[in-house]
Amino acid sequence: MTAPRILCPKLRERIMTAKEAAALIPSGVNVGMSGFTGAGYPKAVPQALAEHIREHRDLGEKYRISVWTGASTAPELDGALAEVDGIEMRLPYQSDPVCRQKINEGRMEYVDIHLSHVAQHAWSGFFGKLDVAVIEVAGVTEDGRLIPSSSIGNNKTWIDQADRVILEVNHGQTSGLEGMHDIYYGTALPPRRKPIQMTAPDDRIGEKYLLCPPEKVIAVVETNSPDRNSRFSEPDENSQRIARHLLEFFEAEVKSNRLPKNLLPMQSGVGNIANAVLAGLNEGPFDNLTAYTEALQDGMLAMLKSGKLRMASATAFSLSPEAIRELTQNIDFYRERIVLRTQEISNHPEIIRRLGIIAMNGMIEADIYGNVNSTHIMGSRIMNGIGGSGDFARNGYISVFMTPSTAKDGAISSIVPMVSHVDHTEHDVQIVVTEQGLADLRGLAPRQRALKIIENCAHPDFKPKLLDYFERACSSGRGMHTPHLLGEALSWHQRFEETGQM
Repeated sequence: MTAPRILCPKLRERIMTAKEAAALIPSGVNVGMSGFTGAGYPKAVPQALAEHIREHRDLGEKYRISVWTGASTAPELDGALAEVDGIEMRLPYQSDPVCRQKINEGRMEYVDIHLSHVAQHAWSGFFGKLDVAVIEVAGVTEDGRLIPSSSIGNNKTWIDQADRVILEVNHGQTSGLEGMHDIYYGTALPPRRKPIQMTAPDDRIGEKYLLCPPEKVIAVVETNSPDRNSRFSEPDENSQRIARHLLEFFEAEVKSNRLPKNLLPMQSGVGNIANAVLAGLNEGPFDNLTAYTEALQDGMLAMLKSGKLRMASATAFSLSPEAIRELTQNIDFYRERIVLRTQEISNHPEIIRRLGIIAMNGMIEADIYGNVNSTHIMGSRIMNGIGGSGDFARNGYISVFMTPSTAKDGAISSIVPMVSHVDHTEHDVQIVVTEQGLADLRGLAPRQRALKIIENCAHPDFKPKLLDYFERACSSGRGMHTPHLLGEALSWHQRFEETGQM
């Protein structure tokens, strides 16, 4: 281990092994675990718990828990517990392939929920009682305050709500994270709510530490493990074309005085397309930019380093190994430019609306009227979850959804007559972008939106079929506001299920 990280004498008395700590989590309980997009999740206790569950399973005993987190975690948590069939119910977001398989096989219950709702629902008891919290921290001060790790997510809520707390103190997290966080303790349930005093992305409104009564802590486990840090692929041609369309749109908006020269605070979903957009912004004409987002990824770190991005507010990191090394080696520089907040603040609708966020998120498919599916494959099989995209899409100043126009080597069109599952209704979708082009849907009626999306965003292989569907729907006599042929609306998806081709 490195230098001592547990300076509080009372908590040093509770240091034990991960195996010993895992044995303190009984079957049937609700467990709130830290973690958001593969950052700041507990590494040792979940794996020890998975082995504990396996031992009970081998004895013929059922042993399952419900797992609540900030967002997705990693194989050491979601994967390990799902592999031993140890998760009864999971919320609010996941991206683990084993977890996904169990959910889609009906062997694990999954509550897919807007990330801004999670803390509020937990306070209100909508999910039941939270029994145990397992939280990774970077250290503990002499007076027992907890130095948050590389994500905050719902950690404050889990600590407040849980009867018992297990801490993982990770020496693998840089101690330089201390002071980067902003933990707001002023939230309340109706009717006691008060306005949140934020008018700029870099406003600080809370504490630098998580607060936890020492008597709640039943175990402290020391670890030295890295976060899950997947490399991002280099932007492909489609991602670069999507980025160019979006940058041209921003330039036009500035020229039309609908956006300031430094744009507005940006939110960006995680992924290769998002990083391509950020790379384009890093090379583009806009300066003094800001970000108010959930996960800070490689592209934003590069923009902070270049000076294009003045500051970034998030609730977690989502960085490649190379970017983590850059962050660690220059932590003093980044600590002055990054604020990590609780998830209920990073995704808070009031703040998103007030700051005028430019929301940029990915999708699986959009239909010709602008309804977006961002979670389900062919209407039934969950991919990951809605995450925070709904928080930002509904409340942002500009709502953008992006995807390549086809998938599965051209077998699937991402623009369809009717989406097979709706996460974001046409009322929350302003801009649709594919490598084919950009459709600005603001101020357009449904039939106008359809023509714009088909013309600008559909792949040439599917554009004639979409136009044919739309024209026949318009002439069907069923109704002219949002024309549909109900017998055909989902026929593209049915055809793919049967033939492998839309």
